[in-house]
Amino acid sequence: MHIRTPLALCALILIYAFPSAAQQTSLQDLVNRAARTTIDRFAAQKLEDKQLSITVIDLRDPQRPVTASFRGNERIYPASVSKLFYLVAAHRWLEDRKIDQTPELTRALRDMIVDSSNEATQYVVDVITHTTSGYELPPKEMEEWQYKRNAVNRYFTELGYTNININQKTFCEDAYGRERVSRGPNGENRNKLTTEATARLMMEIITGKIANPARTAQMMELLKRDYTGKGSDSDDQGTGFSGMALKGREGYRLWSKAGWTSTTRHDVAYVEGPEGTKFVLATFTTDHSRDREIIPTVARVVIDGLKEVK
Repeated sequence: MHIRTPLALCALILIYAFPSAAQQTSLQDLVNRAARTTIDRFAAQKLEDKQLSITVIDLRDPQRPVTASFRGNERIYPASVSKLFYLVAAHRWLEDRKIDQTPELTRALRDMIVDSSNEATQYVVDVITHTTSGYELPPKEMEEWQYKRNAVNRYFTELGYTNININQKTFCEDAYGRERVSRGPNGENRNKLTTEATARLMMEIITGKIANPARTAQMMELLKRDYTGKGSDSDDQGTGFSGMALKGREGYRLWSKAGWTSTTRHDVAYVEGPEGTKFVLATFTTDHSRDREIIPTVARVVIDGLKEVK
């Protein structure tokens, strides 16, 4: 039997399920302004368009999120932001009973997110992909090992995530053995993420779409940041990235995952403001790791400008 949906009902679904063109345009204008303001401010440091990527998701109405980006689909080495994907994968595996909850895994998840520990990340990746690091493997065994390592990639690809690669462990120094071989001779298989994919993942954690309520709460607790600097923050995640833009502002709350290398500085943050502001901001920079004010500059423009986005 074919059931026809009344045209009026279809119109209501479109109105309430999708943002208006005006909302989309207004948010895109804001993101473009944030990018241009930041690039102009850091002109003396030679910040170029190609070295900055931004995605904002306005979540004031979580049923109708509005997304806008500046170079949001560019594949960029993600630094420690990759750990957000491992966090979600671990909780999905736990929820689906593919792995077991152990005290060591609980400790590793905390250290991976709260302290941004690379050693903890390596342990988590081993657990969720059933692989280990070590000496080089013969081609056939390496192929089997690489297939296992791609478990997280396959999961997110099935969810519709694109332009990402998330099968490498994080290291402070260079990798050796099978870890090095798996990157490819020219590093073509290195981890790569986009701000759009990263912002989407943060949104799906916040809105409870990626895991059950108990696991969502656990992840949010690990991602909570103190931007006032009064709490412990060993990797400066709350005060050294988007949180810098909240300094001196009252009533804001921050959740984030940030990271940096000698060349990159990245952050994906969720911010709630006292006037009802709710947004995800993912900002990636390349070749400007020492310019700590780039990400806060983007965040300040977004925070102030969202009040005008209707």
